[in-house]
Amino acid sequence: MTIRLLTLAAVSLTFTLRAADPSEIKVTHIDQSQVNFIKPGKVLENGEFKIAMSKRDKPGKVEIHAHDTDTFYIVDGEAEFVTGGTVVDQKDGPNGESSGKEITGGETHHLTKGDVMVIPRGTPHWFKDVKGQISYYVVKVVK
Repeated sequence: MTIRLLTLAAVSLTFTLRAADPSEIKVTHIDQSQVNFIKPGKVLENGEFKIAMSKRDKPGKVEIHAHDTDTFYIVDGEAEFVTGGTVVDQKDGPNGESSGKEITGGETHHLTKGDVMVIPRGTPHWFKDVKGQISYYVVKVVK
């Protein structure tokens, strides 16, 4: 599990690392005993990225992040996930975060165990339907 998390973080940080000074990048090891989905939440956060564990058992609100690119690594479960399109009842919140009720005209993706989903900043995204429960890592690259 730790290897998958670190691999996902490495893939997600490719764009950030190209622009960053290599001397500022620190290697971080997170022991698997600290990583589980019994109690989802933040795993690691710094000024360049955030890593969290998350799980859902029902659809959520539409999310749009003006400053963060999200990368999901699906650990278990499956869901219908929609990206792009038009957000219905969009509400703008603080720090460039927006939400909405649903998406019309977007692209639907069937997410299952082992999938990786990259959602560039500014892209509406939404867990439209969750089959049972889905567990996943989220790596947010901060602009």
